[in-house]
Amino acid sequence: MDITFKDVGYTYQPNTPFEHKALENLSFHIPSGSFVAVIGHTGSGKSTMIQHLNGLVIPTKGEVTIGGYHLTNTKKLKNIKELRSQVGVVFQYPEHQLFEETIEKDIAFGPANFGTSTNEIDKRIKEIIPQVGIAEELLQRSPFELSGGQMRRVAIAGVLAMKPKVLVLDEPTAGLDPRGQTEIMDMFYQLHKEQELTTMLVTHSMEDAVKYADHVIILNKGTKYMEGKPEEIFVQQEALNQVQLDVPEVVHFLSKFEQKFHTKIPFTGQSIKEIAESIQHTLKGAEST
Repeated sequence: MDITFKDVGYTYQPNTPFEHKALENLSFHIPSGSFVAVIGHTGSGKSTMIQHLNGLVIPTKGEVTIGGYHLTNTKKLKNIKELRSQVGVVFQYPEHQLFEETIEKDIAFGPANFGTSTNEIDKRIKEIIPQVGIAEELLQRSPFELSGGQMRRVAIAGVLAMKPKVLVLDEPTAGLDPRGQTEIMDMFYQLHKEQELTTMLVTHSMEDAVKYADHVIILNKGTKYMEGKPEEIFVQQEALNQVQLDVPEVVHFLSKFEQKFHTKIPFTGQSIKEIAESIQHTLKGAEST
């Protein structure tokens, strides 16, 4: 499903002393099947923006389009429940939302709430649990007997069981150790590819953005500050610094390499392995001259 924001504004508590504009004139288009990273500091409007995607909030002005669903403040969306079944949101610390007595019941809760048949739910659970790394023999156990990382996988399985076409990830690796962060993000990326999802990653991690995303949107004070491909955005160090963001480590490294060896290796989104090979080739060439 594609996503379009057109001149979207959102104001909390309008016409009161506590009025606050969280979004203002926000416009962008995300083609179906994209993996988009949304970056910005606290207060930039990230959380408010993603709440529009499943109708938790309605734009104060402008229009949000998700596939064939249109959200405006002038017309109530009648099939809001249907939209929410299409947009799966993984919030920070999703394991805090677990509440059922067994893992199986927790995973089944979402699709059951949207009217999915028992047979279909059983089928989905069997498909999903190996994808998120949950053993079938654990299904009858309480989710609260699991480790924190396993609990998070159960919560994610509950979102995926609804078979969303859009997957929204709100700092999904918060609180995990580096290995756990990599495992979870690799899992999401694999699911994104296999299920041809439109994925939106809200993150503070420039490293995750450069590794997984094919498009980047940077928000600042409720507006779009920058937008483009990672290799276009992350080389603009001065512009990023203006909004208290830094370039990814790999870009910083290439800058230091250029300063030391007076040789530029352009950043084009390469992997660490590809950059290492480029450096090796460059240094060998320098030695032979």
